[in-house]
Amino acid sequence: MHHFDDIYPFSAIVGQEQMKKALILNAINPRIGGVLIKGEKGTAKSTAARALAHLLPARQVVEGCIFGCDPSDKKALCLDCQKRGADLITTTAHMRVIELPISATEDKVVGSLDIEHALKKGEKKFEPGILAQANRNILYVDEVNLLNDHIVDVLLDAAAMGMNFIEREGVSYVHPSAFILIGTMNPEEGELRPQLLDRFGLCVDIEGIHDANTRVEVIRRRQKYDDSPEEFIPTWESAEQELRDRIVRAQHLLPQITVSDEMLRMIAQICIDMAVDGHRADITMMKTAATIAAYNGRNTVNDEDVRDAAALVLSHRMRRRPFSEQKMDSQKMEQSIQKSQAGQHSHEGQHHHHH
Repeated sequence: MHHFDDIYPFSAIVGQEQMKKALILNAINPRIGGVLIKGEKGTAKSTAARALAHLLPARQVVEGCIFGCDPSDKKALCLDCQKRGADLITTTAHMRVIELPISATEDKVVGSLDIEHALKKGEKKFEPGILAQANRNILYVDEVNLLNDHIVDVLLDAAAMGMNFIEREGVSYVHPSAFILIGTMNPEEGELRPQLLDRFGLCVDIEGIHDANTRVEVIRRRQKYDDSPEEFIPTWESAEQELRDRIVRAQHLLPQITVSDEMLRMIAQICIDMAVDGHRADITMMKTAATIAAYNGRNTVNDEDVRDAAALVLSHRMRRRPFSEQKMDSQKMEQSIQKSQAGQHSHEGQHHHHH
């Protein structure tokens, strides 16, 4: 008999290191802009999303607020919480996974404004949608490639800004909608358009596990968990707690991370050489490298962080070449890194940028 709390532990997921890293980095810094997980059906994608929600610490919320506002973050309060001012009652809540059904209409996603009510009564009446529930939670979008493009656009806008802005016939409403975005797709069912792909912060491929020992371990753990979650889950509790603490430490460290000019040049050089369009890749790579540094407990970004970030940020942004596999060419990347270091010496001057 499974009860609701039986969530497979994040730490117990075998392999899939890139996926786990991408999820953790977005949990530390949701501003990275989400992660797109590509892989066939029946893989650990939704298990991982639920496990992540369960891993992250409970948080302070304003009691009775539909957006679950953070009472200590005055800038991000919704309109109702702003009105209430000082007498906000605080409680704690666990992070949840909000799923976006494929069939969701735009009104269901963004919420709806009652225009008549606004005109008659002169006050706004807002019916919250999925983006309202998603605030400070995880928004899980399965098979994002099958959604209507416009809805994907709206999701990615909210993910990037941390707000949802609705306008209908001259009446507008805005509310906080900051969430960890996890999208999944099965590449066999068609690609996402490049301009949508580019807007997902990170992208990882689920690796098929081709090593017998690892596969046996997957089966063994799953079996133990299914037979007796109440025995299996506690054996992972200390690993879970360690990871939780590490994430919280990284969140505190993040604002202090500096990215030197040398590292910025390295990022730019890699993006130029990998033929990436636009500047979103450079900026996401900088944010990701800073978040990796924080996760590793350092307050400056080094070239190892940049390499790690590149693997997560660039694979889905490289211009499509016919018939060639879109694989990160690590040799080419090392050349870019050396090139940026060589070019560096002609531009000495130690300026530090806070991101």
